[in-house]
Amino acid sequence: MKPNKIAESFLHLASCGKVKEAFDRFVAANFIHHNQYFKGSREALQNAMTEAHQSSPNKSLEVKYSYEDNDTIITHSLVKKHNLEIAVVHIFRFEGLKIVELWDLGQVIEKESPNQYGLF
Repeated sequence: MKPNKIAESFLHLASCGKVKEAFDRFVAANFIHHNQYFKGSREALQNAMTEAHQSSPNKSLEVKYSYEDNDTIITHSLVKKHNLEIAVVHIFRFEGLKIVELWDLGQVIEKESPNQYGLF
């Protein structure tokens, strides 16, 4: 499987509550992340994602765009949960076929935005 498909598969599994499977299959043991709300370890993010799914599951995640540059994959996705739609960018760094580093940025999509082009 190519890194862009691994990144997308990781997101789909994690977003539907299969967080452990996503980490077991696609994430390296030496993984770190840059989400400011949790410690930077593999275990901390895996636990946070599991707890988030239990308390407030996503209704859906749709990868709209995926970009590749050497060992880096960037995805631009639409996440729907409850009455929110959120545009999310994930930046994955790979070593071989394992995710070793992750950044994520999200923005709530305003229903009354003056921008006619939207976030996608």
